[in-house]
Formats: sequence, C-alpha cells, structure tokens
Amino acid sequence: MSFSALVTAFCFLFCSLVDAQTQGVLADGPKLSNDSLLWGPYRPNLYFGIRPRIPKSLLMGLLWAKVDNFQDVQNNFRHTCEQNEGMAGYGWDEYDVRHGGRQTIHDAGNNIDITTEFVKFPGGDHGGNWGVRVRGAPREDAPAHLMTTVVFYAAMEGFGSLGVANEKDDLGFEGTVTLEGQSNELGDFKIDITEGPETNGHPPPSHQAYAEKPLDRTMVASFQVPEQAIWQVKPLLFTHLKAQIDEYIARYGTENNPPPWQTFTIANDIRDGNLHLVQKVFDGAFEFDIMYSSGSGPQPVTSEELGEKIKTVTKSFSDRFSKLLSPKAPFDKPKYQEFARSMFSNLVGGIGYFHGDAVVDRSNAPEYEEENEGFWEETTEARSRNNFIVEGPSELYTSIPSRPFFPRGFLWDEGFHLIPIADWDMDLTLDIVRSWFNLIDEDGWIGREQILGAEARSKVPQEFQVQYPHYANPPTLYLILETLIDKLKLDEKPLDTHSDPIDSIRSAHLQDSSIAITYLRTIYPLLKRQYFWFRKTQWGDIKSYDRAAFSTKEAYRWRGRTPRHILTSGLDDYPRAQPPHPGELHVDLMSWMGMMTRSLRRTALTISEEDDAAEFQGYETAILKNLDDLHWSAEHQTYCDATIDDYEESIHVCHKGYISIFPFMTGLLPPDHPHMGAILDLIGNPDELWSNHGIRSLSLRNEYYGTDENYWRSPVWVPLNYLIVKNLLLIAQTSSCPHAAHAKTLYTSLRKNLVTTVFDEWKRTGFAWEQYNPETGEGQRTQHFTGWTSLVVKIMGMVDLEEGKGRVRDEL
Repeated sequence: MSFSALVTAFCFLFCSLVDAQTQGVLADGPKLSNDSLLWGPYRPNLYFGIRPRIPKSLLMGLLWAKVDNFQDVQNNFRHTCEQNEGMAGYGWDEYDVRHGGRQTIHDAGNNIDITTEFVKFPGGDHGGNWGVRVRGAPREDAPAHLMTTVVFYAAMEGFGSLGVANEKDDLGFEGTVTLEGQSNELGDFKIDITEGPETNGHPPPSHQAYAEKPLDRTMVASFQVPEQAIWQVKPLLFTHLKAQIDEYIARYGTENNPPPWQTFTIANDIRDGNLHLVQKVFDGAFEFDIMYSSGSGPQPVTSEELGEKIKTVTKSFSDRFSKLLSPKAPFDKPKYQEFARSMFSNLVGGIGYFHGDAVVDRSNAPEYEEENEGFWEETTEARSRNNFIVEGPSELYTSIPSRPFFPRGFLWDEGFHLIPIADWDMDLTLDIVRSWFNLIDEDGWIGREQILGAEARSKVPQEFQVQYPHYANPPTLYLILETLIDKLKLDEKPLDTHSDPIDSIRSAHLQDSSIAITYLRTIYPLLKRQYFWFRKTQWGDIKSYDRAAFSTKEAYRWRGRTPRHILTSGLDDYPRAQPPHPGELHVDLMSWMGMMTRSLRRTALTISEEDDAAEFQGYETAILKNLDDLHWSAEHQTYCDATIDDYEESIHVCHKGYISIFPFMTGLLPPDHPHMGAILDLIGNPDELWSNHGIRSLSLRNEYYGTDENYWRSPVWVPLNYLIVKNLLLIAQTSSCPHAAHAKTLYTSLRKNLVTTVFDEWKRTGFAWEQYNPETGEGQRTQHFTGWTSLVVKIMGMVDLEEGKGRVRDEL
C-alpha cells in the first residue's frame, strides 16, 4: 500500500472514531449538559455567591471587611453588589459557565483586591465537584498591616441536612473545616474550607481575649434560620456580632476592649442548624480554598488539583475565545482582547438561577383595556386598588442586566444578552430561551420583569413589584430563534475540539439539525401562543378613524401608557403623542411585530409547518405595507407614531430618534427600499442622531432633547446601536444596493465610535455603563451594566470594511 493510501486509511479511521465519539457524546447530551450547568455563581446579586440550578437547595456566599477601626466596620462589610461601596471595578476577567473562571474585585474602600477562581470537576450522578480559590492582595495604598475578616457561609434552604463534621473546639479550628450534608437532589456531599498556605498572616496576640479565641484559627457558628429569611445573612451576621461585642464590653469594659479585628468575630458555636458561618481573620495577603465534593462524583477535590484545574480552565477559555469572539481590526490589539474577554465573561458570569413567587394583578379590570380618552387616569385608579395576588413559585435561568442594580430577569434585555452567548454556546442559549418560555401563562403572557422571591423583591421599590398581564415588552427572544435558523442555514460547523466532550454539547443543535428541529417543535406552540397574545392585547385601532391602509388589522399600540412613560416599550420616557390617546399607533411596536412574525414564519418553515408559514407570510406582508401606509411621514421623511387630533383625524407624531428607524433596526426594510436613503441620512446627520460616541436616542434638534429624566432623550444605548451597526453592515455588503457606499462609511465610523467610547470608559472607571453621554462619551446611570452593553463584543468581532476584508453580497 502506498504512503498516501496509508494516510488516507488512517484519516478515515481517525475521523470515524472521532465521529463515533461525538455521536456518543450527543446521545448523552441532556445529562452532560445539565450536569455541566448545575453549579455556578448563580447568585449574581452577590459579589460571590454559589448555588445549583435546584429550587430550595444549597446556598453559599462570601463576605469580607477591613477591620482596622470600630467606626467603619459596618459600612466596610461586602456581600451584595452595590453601586456606592467605593469599588474601583469588579467582575469576571474570564468565565465559561460550564467550566468556571476568575473574578477580580478591586475593593478600594477596603484597600484590597479579592480574587475568586471558581472551577468545576465533572463526574458522578449529581453534577460533579467544584472548587474556588479565594485570594486577597492589599492594594498599593493599603496600610502595612491590613486587617481583613472573611466569612464564608453555607445554608440549606429546603429539605436536607447540613452540619459541621469537625469535632467541637472552643478555641476554633486548626486546619481544614469540613461541612457535610445531604439532599435528594444532591445526594451526599461535603465542603472543605482549607487553612490556606503557610504564607497567610494573622493578627498577633494583643489583648487577653486572644487566648480564648486565637485569630490564627478558623471560627464556626451555626444557626437555625427560618427558610424565608435564610438569604438575609448580612443582617443576621450583624445581629450575632452585636451580641459578641456586648459580651466583650461586659467583660472588659469600654476602656479595655479588644482591638476591632478581635472584637468583630463570631462565636465558636457549632450546633445543629441550616446555616453555618466560617470566619477567618488575616493580616495582609491571604489565600484559602473552598472545595465541594459530591458523594457520587470523582475523588474529593484537593488544593493541588484545584490549582491545576484553574490553569486548565484559563487556557481553555483563552483558546476558545480567540477562535470564536476575538476582536477584528482595528481592535485586534492586546488591550482590546482583555476588554472583550472581560465584557463577555461578565455577561455570562451574570447568569443566575432564580426561584420564588411573584406578585401579579390578575383582576382583569376593564380600565386596563385603555379604550377611553383619559385612560391613564382610570388605570392609575385601578392599580391603586391593589388587587394583586402572589403566584408561584416559578423558576428562571437567565442572564441579568446589572449585578448591583438589576439582578433579575428582564424580558426584552434577555434577547440582546443572548446574541453573543449564542456564538459561544448555542445549547446554553436555547436552555435560557426555554426557561423564559416556561414562564408563559395560558393566555400567552410572560411578565416583562421577573421578580421571583423575597430576595429579588428586596432590590425593587414596592410600586414596581406588581406585574400586569396586559403589559407587553419587546419580543427580542425571537431574534435568537432567527440566529439559530441562520446558523442552521449556513451549516455552521462547531470548533474542531474533540478533546473536550462539552464542546460537542455546546453545538449539538448545530451538529445535528434534528436536535434543533426537535427543540423548535417543542417550543413552537409557546411561540405561537405569545404571538397571538400580542395580537389580541396590543392591537391598534384602524377602522374607528378611517385610516387608509393596506390592511385593516395590522396596527399596534403599547398598553401601560402614561403621559410621561411607556415603560412597556422599553424606551420609557421617549417622547410620544400628548396627551395619550386610545387611537395611538406605535411604530416601534409595529416593527417588533414584523420581526416576530418573520421569525415565526421562518420557524414554521424549518419545522415543515407550511400552512402556518403561509399564514405568517400574510401577516408579515400586511405589516410591511402598513408600516409605510400608517407610519411614514412624507413631510418629515421618517417613520413616526400616529395619534388622533381634535378633529378625530389620524396625524403623525414625529420625534426623530430611535423610534424613527425601528423598521430599519429590526431588519424589515430591504437595502433597496425607497426610504433607505432618508434613513441613512438621518442616522448620519450630526445635527440629528449622529454623535462621536454613537447614535443618539433622540434628535439633537428635538424640543425634548436632554429634558426631564433624559433616559431615552439623548443618551447612546449600545443594544440599539448594535442593531444599527448590524443592518448598516448588511447594506454595505450588498453590492447592488445604491446606498452601499454610504452605509459602509457610516458602519466603519459608528463601529469605531461605539467601541472606543465603551472601552475608554471601562479603562477610566473600571465599569461598563447602562448608557453613554452623546456629547462627552461618559458612562451614565447604572454601573457594571454588563448585560446588553456587552454587545460591544459582537461589534468588535464584526468585519473591518476599511481594510477591504468585508464579503460583498449580491443580495440579501
């Protein structure tokens, strides 16, 4: 046999073995996927909080504080992510939801940088093992002896047991502290909290109290806490510390009190309980490990194995990111690589698991139809009756907009969140989509804000906690279904990484289209239910006002309107018709309905539901025609809302801004559409929407620009800018389009402006922001907004047309 024949035979044999291995992994896919996603930092409202994707199960978290004086300790304790704690930035430097990663917390207020390196070890019947290495490094401005107290806690929320395995020692524990527990879902398990390396320093003896509680040991206190209060660890800790302080004062008086690092320590009090606090006190830098070992998993985790796994996970993340999401020119420099990795890691590091009840008004009050003039006053009165009920519990697996301010699920944010995640892990993406649609009620409604349980409600003002089943929200999850269909159509192949079976799971829906089709078939009835709920509840009135349109049915109006806001639209304070009128029509909602209809049509075709596809095609055609008939203003050369004037005539209400270009942003207009030139001119006009930091939300010439709350009345928002950049690229790459050159110029400049703005503020402040000032580029409103602002990663990964590398398309 010739050498070439031998090579061919070997390659055939190797590929056959690899393919067989892949098929075996895919066959075990659901369990492997669930196991790899079971554990995570799924309490994203905390700086570091671990839990499984299981209701009422094991909850863990970390607290710390600088303890160098008595006055500031209470304010120094860190637990929940907050905006006003003097952080110089915090978040995941690298993170993969299936393997783990590294988070750095630059706690300037406590003069310390905290690092948490969390990794998973697969195997067994209960999701495998995991470990986290906690390290503290004094910052440059730290005192010579930086005293830091660290408290790890573990709590069993529901049925199960959790206790301390060590023999009681009134002086505290030398070496490793071990917690042991059991639950039906987790089986038997143990948690080891190590002493750490010999380099750890501890406060030396300086008071006689040290003899009874030496600070080179670990202290453990146990509590039995009511289930509904088990998440309130910080106030519970403060209450316990207050009792210890009172004891010290009683024994030593106020003049001979122990130093603060001795005073603010928990009692060594092991007993039966469902919550256990484990405290260490350090002088200077420190390190220790927390290792969870499942009874059905591989051998218990050791610190040596944890260290090696951390290195492996770091390399794995770096390699995968370079292949899938690496920025393209001119952002292919190391500083942008670090930025992109951080932004994406914080997006997926913000994925959480939420479980609890929700507050809903299901009174179906007739005022909620919003059919009368002055309806907003009627709905205000109806809401004041407080006819709400508590429903649930429900569960949701989702990413979040912001860990300190919005640590919960938001419906229209989530579609944007999942756009970059879909490139990384399609299986994870579709798991999250399914979790959202599992919340749908029998009518087709999904609450726009998921505030599940008391812990989630603690972050929300009471007036915003109630959800209303006539309130909609932009249906951005349908963008993700289109992403899946696009990838299937392109026959997009996964990375050739057979060394890690998890990589096959991530792309199972793309490797085997039958898996994707089965998924779509399963979720399709829920998609249709929500679609027809939109059509039933958010319809707009054409017939009553003799509006001329291709269709008498395709018009839409957001419910939940007040004179100042349409919170349901997502564009809260964007200027609309004044006063509100039941005859209003909203061009942004019409555009979302067009996108939603297109997505459902494409889904129906993918799963061979031809009759449904034909029905959706009819709706889609009518929507596209009615967009021009009802919403295009020839006078203003833009798309506008519509309302009814004093003479009962339909008129346009034109506030140029994001609203005006929604048909373009949602991809409803072909490149050769007759209005495309006017839209591009509006986008590129510096006296209207264009700024050096991105596209403004409202025209500079508008009378409401920068006024009142100024939330959507000037600032630059990354998600809608992403849609603009994406669609500019499509036109720029369509050679037959007369606007291709103009679109290319706008695309190239806008892409640079957006990335530069978000990057510069990240470097300056340590944070991504909710929005950006169009004049200065400064980040505004909520910090650590690593939800949809992380779409900058997708923008960085787009082609650089300036170098002529862009693929030219003949047509869309």
